[in-house]
Amino acid sequence: RLYQIPFEMPDCTGESETRTLHLVGDFSAPAEFFVTLGVFSFLYTMAALVLYLRFHSLYGENKKLPIADFCVTVCFTFFWLVAAAAWGKGLTDVKAATRPTSLIAAMGVCQEEEVVCAPGTTPAMGLANISVVR
Repeated sequence: RLYQIPFEMPDCTGESETRTLHLVGDFSAPAEFFVTLGVFSFLYTMAALVLYLRFHSLYGENKKLPIADFCVTVCFTFFWLVAAAAWGKGLTDVKAATRPTSLIAAMGVCQEEEVVCAPGTTPAMGLANISVVR
């Protein structure tokens, strides 16, 4: 939710005045989808363990139960792949929205002729990249 993050930029027309600039974008949906799927996967795994360990005879006698378990597992696997791809895309969008050159382009004060804006350092995204890869 980048729109909630304000930052101050200098206003070159006044001595000490600043303007508040808000970032653009809400990229939280892919991460929320990934976490929600992880919680549901955990709950399903716990339920399946109870079924396997406590009601083993029921699982062995009923021939439809293993097929249903397999189908649910395949669905979770597919959604996990989709969620991981969506999370990766969301991270790419966050990187694009917070790139220093993009921020400078969004600042009106940097568009004036006599003003020189330098981006400074590039944000470190190493931990975010690791979170998507793992």
